[in-house]
Amino acid sequence: MNGGPRTTTRDIARAAVRSELAQVAYGLIRREGFEQVTVSDLAAAAGVSRSTFLRYFGTKEDAVLGAVEAQGRQLADALRARPSGEGDWTALRRSLDVLMESYRRDPAEALATARLIMGTPALCSRQREKQHRWRPLLVRALVERTDPPRPVAVALSVKAGAALECLDIALDHWIGSDGHLDLVGLLDEAFAALAPR
Repeated sequence: MNGGPRTTTRDIARAAVRSELAQVAYGLIRREGFEQVTVSDLAAAAGVSRSTFLRYFGTKEDAVLGAVEAQGRQLADALRARPSGEGDWTALRRSLDVLMESYRRDPAEALATARLIMGTPALCSRQREKQHRWRPLLVRALVERTDPPRPVAVALSVKAGAALECLDIALDHWIGSDGHLDLVGLLDEAFAALAPR
């Protein structure tokens, strides 16, 4: 018998509603601009009451960035799945490929999303706050990918933090190039700058 948390039909329905509300919020904010849209506007566009909307998202920032928290778990899972013999730095870089999937699928949409987040101070700040929560997830994944698991060490936190900073720097350069540079290439370049010699 599995002792882990069970997913109920209620959880599934809640996740589906949350996803739909996030899509509506993102679409409206992208069209109208973050500052021009209120939580009441988002609720009306989604066809729900303001209080219902706020049950799913405490702020409009959270509505736009709803996927960011899930990305942290996806990234940690991808890192944990890397071969145990692979060096930490290489494993961190390769695990970030999971975040590159939306870029590969639709670079123009990925660029529009990145511009919206990075170009809106409230979204950028909230996104960095959420991303900061990824670091302990990555440290835990680094610990767990060895057999036996190694102790948590400062070096693992530094590696996880540096990997996330490489991602942010690559994104900044990509946005600055108006999407003309290759995001994956920029990420590789950022990691190469700190690769063990």
